[in-house]
Amino acid sequence: MVNKSNPRLKQQLEEQPLDTQGFDRPRALVKAIDEDLAPLLDLVKRPIVSANQFSLNQILQLARLAARFETQPQMITRPLTGKILISAFYEPSTRTRLSFESAWHRLGGDIMSITDPASTGIAKGESLYDIGEMLNHYGDLVVLRDSDEHSVYEMLESLRIPIINAGNGIDEHPTQALADIYALMKWKPGFFCKPEIDPSDKVRIGIVGVPGRMRTVRSLLTMLALFSHAISELVLISDEGDPFSDGQRAELETAGLNIRLATSLDGELPGLDVVYINTIAWVGDDYEELGSRYKLDRKSPLKPEAIILHPLARGAELDPGLDDTPHNWYFAQARGAVFMRMALLSSILKSFT
Repeated sequence: MVNKSNPRLKQQLEEQPLDTQGFDRPRALVKAIDEDLAPLLDLVKRPIVSANQFSLNQILQLARLAARFETQPQMITRPLTGKILISAFYEPSTRTRLSFESAWHRLGGDIMSITDPASTGIAKGESLYDIGEMLNHYGDLVVLRDSDEHSVYEMLESLRIPIINAGNGIDEHPTQALADIYALMKWKPGFFCKPEIDPSDKVRIGIVGVPGRMRTVRSLLTMLALFSHAISELVLISDEGDPFSDGQRAELETAGLNIRLATSLDGELPGLDVVYINTIAWVGDDYEELGSRYKLDRKSPLKPEAIILHPLARGAELDPGLDDTPHNWYFAQARGAVFMRMALLSSILKSFT
């Protein structure tokens, strides 16, 4: 039976205090980065499909703008009033879809949502090229998630309004990577902005995942390569002999990342400053679990000051027992995604506030 005498039913809910789980750091981040809108002007009216499209300066300025949105909500002037977002999610999503829609609403815009391709002309065999042609007349920007990695590129061919890739199969998830980087920058405000960093201060990042088949990990590694000057070592923890796709590792190492493969999570944890863990990869209309034997809980030998990131939704790999520890930065990571997407959307539509 349901417990209808739960004491929380008699309590007034309070907002999450901003001095926990990294919510206080955006103020310091605004101060650490000098404002320069020029890099953001290069994003105006651009489609965003890949993490490769971003420069270091663009990410820094997007993070600064996101931090302004996060700390100064009263300053948002609803610049997208009268603009319409076409939110097309042909694959299940909670955080990505709702955070995009929350971001758009906070900026003053209206939304048309599609959550089932069977309710569109796709069910009748209509091509994504033709759908894209029609969407030109219905909205001002498209956010697309599709389990087929080619779909966003097919729709891009006919679109004359910007499109943002919200996850295309096992390929990429660039805005999740922006949210991940934003969390890292809030963790150490000013650190990742420095052009030069003493070798003894550089961080060691561990990533549990398979970049060859996980879109979140693929896009994150691409963006981390821009910050390779701040990373002493990136340890990729996987039980697969070769977790990279063809040429992927060489490209990342050429960009400056010092990559080492490992198979033992607990064996690496004592030396890691950041642990990024994910086990879900979307394949077709379903998902597969990769590296599900890797788990984090309160008994894991984490460094006292280490933080944990996770793109969510989580499974058994990330125990809820860690939620009330200083290691938990994954909720702040999810919260920050709204503000990073606000920064991106306002930049693409040239609506800075």
